Amino acid sequence: MLRKLFNDEYGFIVSAELMLIITLMFCMAAVGWAAVRDALVNELNDVSHAIGAVSQSYHVTGFRKAKLVGNHADCHGFGFNDDADECDCKVIEYVDVCGKNDPSTGDSE
Repeated sequence: MLRKLFNDEYGFIVSAELMLIITLMFCMAAVGWAAVRDALVNELNDVSHAIGAVSQSYHVTGFRKAKLVGNHADCHGFGFNDDADECDCKVIEYVDVCGKNDPSTGDSE
């Protein structure tokens, strides 16, 4: 009876093993894509904080070309002051990563 089971070639055991392997591969891929998603979200969050920390204020000074009598041409200056908004980054937050040294803190652990 046992010899007949080992010589059975209907493929039930092979297909069950393949289903187990495919299920495990799907689980590994799902975990891997979740890790990629989390890393991408963290990097995009860093980029958004860096863009929010940039001051978008600008000022252009005016100029004047003078003739001997009167003005030849002039252009007035202009500018824009970027006030702090609700969505601007007020402080860049540093997150302590376990096992990774941060050179900005001055610790030499």
